[in-house]
Parts: sequence; structure tokens; C-alpha cells
Amino acid sequence: MAAYLLAEAKVIDTQAYEVYKTLAQAAIARYGGRYLTRGGRSEVLEGRWTTPERLVIVEFASLEQARNFYSSPEYQAARAARRDAADMNMLVVDGLPL
Repeated sequence: MAAYLLAEAKVIDTQAYEVYKTLAQAAIARYGGRYLTRGGRSEVLEGRWTTPERLVIVEFASLEQARNFYSSPEYQAARAARRDAADMNMLVVDGLPL
């Protein structure tokens, strides 16, 4: 069953964030992830949401594969590069069975 990683980022340092993006993209590809959206326009339709500055959704083959990506040495290097570049909220959720 697919799993979806959702990341909300508030970018502080755009140059450093570009380094993070490059490293994260490589790690996502290595672990079979596929971007569904990367910071496109978003709009609140209902409730108390605040419009995120940047929302990223990545599809993985499974929750286990998403966890493998997140704990990988490749992504840990990306996280280190992002340390002062952005504030990040991230979660992963199971998709529906097909």
C-alpha cells in the first residue's frame, strides 16, 4: 500500500534551502519516492488551516519505504544541510488499499 510523506516548510535561507532540495531530491529518488507536489500554490478551503509557505507531498511504495528514506544516510545529510535553512513539519500517512 502506498504511503504519502507531507512536508510543510518555512524557508529562512533560500540559498541553503536549494542545497537541501538537491540532496533531498536525490534521496527521494534513491528510495523510490515520487513527488506529487512541490511548493505549488495552495488555498485554504475550510477550517483553521493556515496556508503553508511551501507544501511538498511525496508518494512512496509503502510506509516502510518512506521510513527507510527518512532514516537513510542520504536524507540525514539533506537534513543537516537544511538545519538553518528552513523550519519543517513532516509526517507520513498510509494510503488506501488498491
